Amino acid sequence: MDVVAGPSERMLALLSLLQARRDWPGYVLAQRLDVTTRTVRRDVDRLRALGYRIESTKGPDGGYRLAAGSELPPLLFDEEQAVAIAVGLQHAAASGVDVGDAADRALATVRQVMPSHLRNRVDAVRFSGAVVEEMVDPDVLETASRAVHDRTTMRFDHGDPATSRHVEPHGLVARGGRWYLVAWDLDRRDWRIFRLDRMTPSRTPGPRFTPRAIPTGDAATFVAARSKGSTDDDRWPCTGRFEIDLPAAELAPWIRDGKVEEIGPGSSRVTMGSWSWAGLLAAVVRFDAPFRVLAPAELIAEAQQLGERLRDASSSS
Repeated sequence: MDVVAGPSERMLALLSLLQARRDWPGYVLAQRLDVTTRTVRRDVDRLRALGYRIESTKGPDGGYRLAAGSELPPLLFDEEQAVAIAVGLQHAAASGVDVGDAADRALATVRQVMPSHLRNRVDAVRFSGAVVEEMVDPDVLETASRAVHDRTTMRFDHGDPATSRHVEPHGLVARGGRWYLVAWDLDRRDWRIFRLDRMTPSRTPGPRFTPRAIPTGDAATFVAARSKGSTDDDRWPCTGRFEIDLPAAELAPWIRDGKVEEIGPGSSRVTMGSWSWAGLLAAVVRFDAPFRVLAPAELIAEAQQLGERLRDASSSS
């Protein structure tokens, strides 16, 4: 049942697994390495002899964990991990957090300790990311994240000292190149969303608080709902259905969170949402193709009124 790879390669794989998560049952490690639990036990003993602090865990299955503070050799990257590191660090600037220079230095450091075949793969991963105009100070992100994690209140200025806020932070959300804090505003007694790039927080943590239930269930859904003008659900205020004389493949990339169904050669049924009925019609007109409004009645009425306004506008010129 032992793998073809020798003990050295197997122990490196074992170390990589131990680094990936805190606790591993012995039989799961054996399955992942395709060896017996006895072989895992021997490899763990060899690693301990080399100075690695690996603790045994108790329980019906028994297992192992890498002790906190243990140092790992810097070469424990497989092919996929190497590419993931290259992509992640190069994409750091597009995250909206001002860590571009630190990410470049981190990538250079990691690259230096990689074997040549991994360096070649990393060097081949080059791309241009989206430019973020408003960068977030890493210290602000860390302060807000710590407050969310520790459930401690925050005080901060939001844009200028006149907008000082006192909040219970519940979640951080990255969306559309910006970072947002979802929090219960203690002064306004309501949920609010704050941009981190406008925030100047106090470094002194406030008292702990008991978390409240976010109206939509979680912070990400709350931000998505507010971006659509909704207060308690991730949905648009106005949703309509159309038939458009275009293939679904041409429409799908532009419908975003809508739905596209092919109903015949060169014809599709589209369900989509917007802030208003007029906004829905504008979104469909931009495809510059014949279309028919299917539902609801409010959208059909808006289309008729818009048609009359357009006729009046063209006849008056």
